[in-house]
Amino acid sequence: QVRLVESGGGLVQAGGSLRLLCADFRRIQTIGWFRQAPGKEREFVAAVSRYGTPKSYLDSVQGRFTISRDDSKNAVFLQMDSLKPEDTARYYCAARQGDIMKSPSDFTFWGQGTQVTVTS
Repeated sequence: QVRLVESGGGLVQAGGSLRLLCADFRRIQTIGWFRQAPGKEREFVAAVSRYGTPKSYLDSVQGRFTISRDDSKNAVFLQMDSLKPEDTARYYCAARQGDIMKSPSDFTFWGQGTQVTVTS
């Protein structure tokens, strides 16, 4: 059984930065970050394959967010810069075997999420 734990969320002003951490996954898995705002569907944000490359991003976060993994520390990071109020959501870490996919239904294991709130 894979247990994913997210941390690093918080309250930040627009233009600020946060770094999210996803821990406790198996090294062989593809890791993705998703987010869900109230009243909206869960959407793909970024993912990194089990080999550290390739990576994939939601168009609206490309150039502002960076996903990376450190298998020696069993950790995947999501560095979020130039945050905008529309980035406000609960962010979830998810894991799957195989290649990068962008649908939540393609991911097998999920964490409980961490809240990110960006004020204007």
